[in-house]
Amino acid sequence: MKASSREVNGVEIVKLDGKITIGAGDQQLREVIGNALNAGKVNLLLDMSGVTTIDSSGIGELVGSFTTVTNRGGKLKLLHLPAKLNELLHVTQLITVFEVYEDEAEAVKSF
Repeated sequence: MKASSREVNGVEIVKLDGKITIGAGDQQLREVIGNALNAGKVNLLLDMSGVTTIDSSGIGELVGSFTTVTNRGGKLKLLHLPAKLNELLHVTQLITVFEVYEDEAEAVKSF
């Protein structure tokens, strides 16, 4: 998995590309979130449009990241969910946990 980030109006937008799976992407996701929080960035928007595969470990890491950010007084929201991930979040009822957006400007404004 690759991650790149940029800031828009105080919101850190992290673009994720590739697989978020056990042993690789899950640990990278944890590092990316941790680094952002350590840099004082608490409003995080994960752009998931480039995610090709996610497994249960990746879903677990998303939930863990959400909890970590929330416990640090921040917010973590999702942008551009691929169809498979959207379906997975609906099946697991996690769609009720995350705020999900299709429009970046709208997502940034929501913080």
